[in-house]
Amino acid sequence: MVLMIAGDRSGVGKTTVTLALLAFLASQKHQVQSFKVGPDYIDPMFHTAITGRPCRNLDPILTSETYVQLSFTKHCQGVEYALVEGVMGLFDGIPCKKTDDTRLKGAMRKTSEKIRSLDYGSTAHIARLLNIPVVLVIDCSHLSGSVAAITHGYSSLDPHIDLVGVILNRVGSNRHLHLLQQSLDTLNIPILGTLRRQDDLTIPSRHLGLIPTTELTHLESLFRQLAYLAQTSFNWQYLLPLLTPSPLDFLTSSPLHPLIHSPPIKIAVASDQAFNFYYQDNLDILQTLGAQLIPWSPLEDENLPKNIHGLYFGGGFPEMFAQDLSRNCRGREAVKAAIISEIPTYAECGGLMYLCQQIIDFQAQKWPMVGILPTTAIMKKNLILGYRQATALQNSPLLTIGQTIWGHEFHRSHLTIVSKNPLFSMQNWRYNSLKVKEGWKMHKLHASYIHLHFGEYSDFLRKFLGHCLDFLRSSKLG
Repeated sequence: MVLMIAGDRSGVGKTTVTLALLAFLASQKHQVQSFKVGPDYIDPMFHTAITGRPCRNLDPILTSETYVQLSFTKHCQGVEYALVEGVMGLFDGIPCKKTDDTRLKGAMRKTSEKIRSLDYGSTAHIARLLNIPVVLVIDCSHLSGSVAAITHGYSSLDPHIDLVGVILNRVGSNRHLHLLQQSLDTLNIPILGTLRRQDDLTIPSRHLGLIPTTELTHLESLFRQLAYLAQTSFNWQYLLPLLTPSPLDFLTSSPLHPLIHSPPIKIAVASDQAFNFYYQDNLDILQTLGAQLIPWSPLEDENLPKNIHGLYFGGGFPEMFAQDLSRNCRGREAVKAAIISEIPTYAECGGLMYLCQQIIDFQAQKWPMVGILPTTAIMKKNLILGYRQATALQNSPLLTIGQTIWGHEFHRSHLTIVSKNPLFSMQNWRYNSLKVKEGWKMHKLHASYIHLHFGEYSDFLRKFLGHCLDFLRSSKLG
């Protein structure tokens, strides 16, 4: 059995609770596998830093229900404990995208139509899909007796959710705790943990969420604090059996067949404090298909790695490091020259911003970037966030015209000029009639704000590597 950490809404402390549980287990030298529901990059960085094992995203919108089951099964093998951190509130999802699991379809038919229509990709959806019991984290800072009503509502709304306990967060005093306990005594749901208000335990954040682990210098101290918090605040006698994976019987995946080539296809992956938003699965798939991934730093390296055949720019925070990126003139020139030479390049979100003429930061300062795209990325207050269904309007190193893919946007930058020959026609899942054209295709460059998970789209990476192989051969001929 594996445990799901859920919340009644966003901001109740799911991440703090999850990190505390992971930190305590890791401090006891246990092998722990963590998962994160949804398209998050930063929370998984903290999971990974604590456990030493890559956290895996469970997102049926970006992938599929079957892929979620396969990934979960695969990565639970051989570990002592496993834990899943939910997303937003327990039932917060999107209108149903697709359902490809027969067992789930039967369960969903017995669930109310209203729930089914709204919670695809939610924490509850993943709990049903993987048959995982749920612990509900509740922010108690502004309630007492009402905690029973909240707990009762979340435990009874969907009979297929097994809510096995609650964790009370931000409890103010012993008197406050007594009132909460009295209220919950009316229900048959145990309190599995109580966390007092933690004014001395903070995880720094900024405009897109937590500050990534690569920028923090006090991680070991933070993890020790979290481990002690977990040791003294949770009912471990009850929790440990729930955290122990049981035998799983989901289908096994078909093996990916690599593109056999010698020498190997070398892909330079931008990896530093400015660029670190990568799904581990994407990197794994590239390597499984035969790519050799070579990390390099647009912040520090003045030259690209030698004899590469492709470039991969993930997302991150280039706006926070725009001055340092701008100072590395030779590095920017090397990237521009490589793209002009037709090297296959994939860039998303922060990577797209880096390839623009400039980045204008929150202080309205202008910083020159690579300059391959004839537009400027300007930082603004409003957040662009959500799942997108994108259809290719032209061929690119990844896609063929007419192909459709699901992705996710999460940024505060805007481009001053939109491509005259856009890469995608993009549909916001909330507004089916609203379509936006977005993305750039120049030379052998595929650049877009959309973050992609290639778990169900390995053929797109295979196509990208095919272009890289063509580049390798042409460079030999040249």
